[in-house]
Amino acid sequence: MRVTTFTCLVLDFRFSFFRHSTENLKTRVGSLEALYLAKRGHHVRLYEYREDIRKTPQARGRSINLALSVRGRRALKDVGLEQHIVEQHGIPMRARKIHRLDGSTYDIPYDARTKQCILSVGRNYLNSALLKESENYENVEKFFNHKLVDTNLKKGTLQFYKTDTKETVEVQADLIIGADGAFSAVRKAMVKEPLFDYSQSYIEHGYMELCIPADDNGSFQMPANYLHIWPRGNFMMIALPNQDCSWTVTLFMPFSYFKSLDTEVRLIEFFEQYFPDSIPLIGRKKLLEDFFAGSPSPLVSIKCRPYHIGDKALIIGDAAHAVVPFYGQGMNAGFEDCTLLDRILQKYDDDVPRALEEYSRTRWVDTFAVSDLAVYNYIEMRDLVTRPSYRLRKALDDFIFWLLPDVWVPLYNSVTFSTMPYSQCVKNRQWQNKVLMSTFIVLGGLLTVVSTYALTR
Repeated sequence: MRVTTFTCLVLDFRFSFFRHSTENLKTRVGSLEALYLAKRGHHVRLYEYREDIRKTPQARGRSINLALSVRGRRALKDVGLEQHIVEQHGIPMRARKIHRLDGSTYDIPYDARTKQCILSVGRNYLNSALLKESENYENVEKFFNHKLVDTNLKKGTLQFYKTDTKETVEVQADLIIGADGAFSAVRKAMVKEPLFDYSQSYIEHGYMELCIPADDNGSFQMPANYLHIWPRGNFMMIALPNQDCSWTVTLFMPFSYFKSLDTEVRLIEFFEQYFPDSIPLIGRKKLLEDFFAGSPSPLVSIKCRPYHIGDKALIIGDAAHAVVPFYGQGMNAGFEDCTLLDRILQKYDDDVPRALEEYSRTRWVDTFAVSDLAVYNYIEMRDLVTRPSYRLRKALDDFIFWLLPDVWVPLYNSVTFSTMPYSQCVKNRQWQNKVLMSTFIVLGGLLTVVSTYALTR
């Protein structure tokens, strides 16, 4: 590897839009990238708007649990954390457990053939583990309570306001990496550059976080190794297991629905109609308290390109490609950014200009694809999973996958349980659709011929 002296500054800045959230949601991608670069021998300075998350009490925040899958696990393995996170903290979720209106349930396995699963992981714990690991590297410095107030990406300078001492400091870096979330200040500076494409869209649905506590014995109130889903057509509710045997429950639905539930009576009537089995699990009193203590949060998708400015600045994670959470790929895609950037730096022997150009030129195709997949999966989770046609197609996919595992990989398996590029996952699905459609047309034609022949006889 080429010996370099350049300083890489990794930003983890929280916009004031999220200021009242009790969890630091963006530290993980920046901290992971810091570990990758530190392993390559570079000096890294990590700047964060908030205080050190390891020194603040964990509290309920406006956030959705993390679903760790193969892409994220590969990144954690690269920095030596996969085994610890998986064995000591992750809760396996092997299937979707679908809750019908009458309270009965049925399972839809994620991987009926090889029994792979996704893992429910706590945000705070993962963030803390990444920060702790960085302490093993002398070439990583961390600066908390630093709010970004000004940028000059072409010169590689940033100005921070220190929220604890009320001072302003200016820093210089050979490379600035912005991992500062969906409302990225680094990306905001990039938007001003010529030929930078940027689009932002909100879906009409918001989300609100609720909670199912552990039972009186400190155990789970529902079967633990599942992602529980209450699909209701135009809206849904999901629940992911936590390490303390509670459940993070997230209600997704149009903002107009949230607005209509403006009294305790209307809220209880709504849950009695659509989620009756959840009321005794959450508790009527807790449901009322949690619902009216907060407000629904928006869900944004962001697409942009290129991801770099010369050899001075780069954006990764949500700063480059925020996605809605319905495929569980937001964190995994961000972690994959770090993995792919590391592979490209290795390929070019740490020639930064060439590495950034290739990363920016190639990565956007897959991040655009996963953004579209995430929106589609919301429709699947809230509506399609209840339809016989969906279950028939899944059974057919699983059977062909079992029969021809090297030829036919179902869409969900390719996205979640492989490192196949997201865009290739989409192309595979399109090819599979054409194959099935052609097969059905041929079979239909044969059936028609046979039927006609039988009738004429």
